[in-house]
Amino acid sequence: MSVAAVPAWLLVLPDTDEAAAVAARARPYASEVHAHASGRPWLMGRWRPEELVLGECGGARVAVLGEHAVTPREAARAAAAAGDPASLDSFARSWHGSYHLLASLHGRVRAQGTVTGVRSLCHAGTRGVHLAADRADVLADLVDAPLDEGRLAVQLLSLGVLHPLSQRPVWRGVETLPGHDYLVLERDGRARRARWWRLPRRDVPLAEGAAHLREALRRAVGARVDGRDLVTADLGGVDSTAVVCTAVRAGAKVTAYTAATHDPRGDDVHWARRTVEALAADGEGTVEHHVVPAEDFPLTFDGVDALSDVLDAPSLFAVDHNRRMGLLRLAADRGSTVHLSGFGGDELLAGASARVHDLLRRRPRAAVRHARGYLAKYRWSRRAAVRQLLDRRPYGAWLEQVAADLTEPLPPSDEPLFQWCTPPRMPPWATADAVEAVRALIREEAAAARPLGPGHGEHRELATMQAVSRFARHLNQMTRPLGLLFACPFYDDRVVEAGLAVRPEERVTPWRYKPLIVEAMRGVVPEAGRTRATKANATLEEEVGLRRHRRALLALCEDSRLARLGLVDAKAWRAWCDGPVSAELENVLLHPTVGCEVWLRGREALPRRPRG
Repeated sequence: MSVAAVPAWLLVLPDTDEAAAVAARARPYASEVHAHASGRPWLMGRWRPEELVLGECGGARVAVLGEHAVTPREAARAAAAAGDPASLDSFARSWHGSYHLLASLHGRVRAQGTVTGVRSLCHAGTRGVHLAADRADVLADLVDAPLDEGRLAVQLLSLGVLHPLSQRPVWRGVETLPGHDYLVLERDGRARRARWWRLPRRDVPLAEGAAHLREALRRAVGARVDGRDLVTADLGGVDSTAVVCTAVRAGAKVTAYTAATHDPRGDDVHWARRTVEALAADGEGTVEHHVVPAEDFPLTFDGVDALSDVLDAPSLFAVDHNRRMGLLRLAADRGSTVHLSGFGGDELLAGASARVHDLLRRRPRAAVRHARGYLAKYRWSRRAAVRQLLDRRPYGAWLEQVAADLTEPLPPSDEPLFQWCTPPRMPPWATADAVEAVRALIREEAAAARPLGPGHGEHRELATMQAVSRFARHLNQMTRPLGLLFACPFYDDRVVEAGLAVRPEERVTPWRYKPLIVEAMRGVVPEAGRTRATKANATLEEEVGLRRHRRALLALCEDSRLARLGLVDAKAWRAWCDGPVSAELENVLLHPTVGCEVWLRGREALPRRPRG
């Protein structure tokens, strides 16, 4: 049973008598309950009391739940101005941080999360009442929604970036609210969606955009660190360095952790030490810095057969669970309740080379120049690049091709990244029934599916943000039992908007590494590391981890829960795991299956809630 086992959750109820039965089922497991003006239950769940700010005016109530700096007075002002759900748009577009915005307005409810989905909402109907929650498993438990095996099969796809299917909950009848929409729960029990967020105009010059991003990141970090005696943080790449330096310049006491790797070319430790030394020399503050030796850090696949997290969906992070959580446990042991990360920086700041596709129509010469730059930088296939750039198929037609090619080999390593997304594949151990179920779901969506943005680049960036923000959300679900919040300022709506508003050809270029953050961090990140153009990866940790922990991986193949559901051939999966595997390319097929298997096993251990 999810409700009893989950350490943090939110349930949003309409202002109706019919919601009372659901509220009664959830109430024994909730530590926080807030009512509509009518007295009926409105919000219930488990969260830190300081995370929620509530403002009231007459029959209107506005709540902000999460990482924010909204005051009760500001929330009350919003309640006073809220004549209907749409009237809160101006507040949703101006407040900083990462939060759920929730309102009870004279019997009507507005509920929304964040654009990227790091704060998500799902919704479902039962017995004439429609409700929402921030976790799909909690909602499914309360409405008795069964597992949808077809949707679970979608989670076996490589990469996990297939809009809109990859974001769907794995329970029948439970749907995810798109981040650009808010949900309205009406008095008569009906629910509807309305759009509140759109892409900003992409015409801001780099220098001006850098100033906007610097201010947005300052306020995003401030929402997490202001008033705290201690925060911890990752200190590794360019993005996490920007977050740490922003926190230090704001006067925060930061304890930072850098994980060393076995790769002799991995240079995170070198740059982290230079940054810490330069900050101390500037007199801005002292960072308590800890380097975790590679030999003391768990490798990929460590303990995959013994994980017990309660997640609301399968997670690709299962393979790296102990590796990531080892560092976060150090942060919790240090006494931190907030851990800052650079998650989200890659998608926003490096952007998508697929923007060349869109540039080709507006500025053909500039597009050809950019394309040549990418081909030279990454040694991509020229023939494949031309084919992709001349492909004008709409998104739905591209999805039809994805459905047809599900069992084709993975794209080669020199395949350019100019498409809507890299076409996902089903693993070779997926059963024919699983493949056909996924194919049918993709074709069902293809007729009406629309991309997340007007062009290939916008879509690819936003789709990747949604996919990777899901990992960040899962990390938060993992760290909540430790009393630790895993914070991702680069996923905040205001930060995303500041980045996406910059002219694409200036923000995303083959000739400069993340030029927007380089310019934005002038005077914030010490010059010794501001223009760093390298990025470490953990490929070696994965290759060594696969050899060292193969027995744990093979244990998952024994009595596979996915095999019980008819989604994988356990013998074929075991044979593949027992052979030579390229961590650089082929493990994109393995990770989703491990995540699904671990998730199914974890759910078996949950207590059962009495029905009635």
